[in-house]
Amino acid sequence: QVQLVESGGGLVQPGGSLSLSCAASGTIVSVYVMGWYRQSPGKQRELVATIFRTGNTNYADSVKGRFTISRDNAKNTVYLQMNSLKPEDTAIYYCNRRPPLEYWGQGTQVTVSS
Repeated sequence: QVQLVESGGGLVQPGGSLSLSCAASGTIVSVYVMGWYRQSPGKQRELVATIFRTGNTNYADSVKGRFTISRDNAKNTVYLQMNSLKPEDTAIYYCNRRPPLEYWGQGTQVTVSS
């Protein structure tokens, strides 16, 4: 079965950086369109970054120019490099296919605060 294990979150000051990882098993990240999603308290889960089979990428306007999605096919892992973090980036971050499976991993908490 599919397993998605997110890691790399933490507490960071505004303007700081974090690098998230998503290790996948039971699915091949290079075969499917993969995305990073986030959910803040009281808000719906939103898609923030996508990487297509071609390697092309797409971003939500709120993170464009600050976040970079990538993947390592050999490690079957998807990454999200987050720079110039803002308090409004605080959320639990998840990776999943796009469109997403019903299954979600546990996510990784990102908190941006001074």
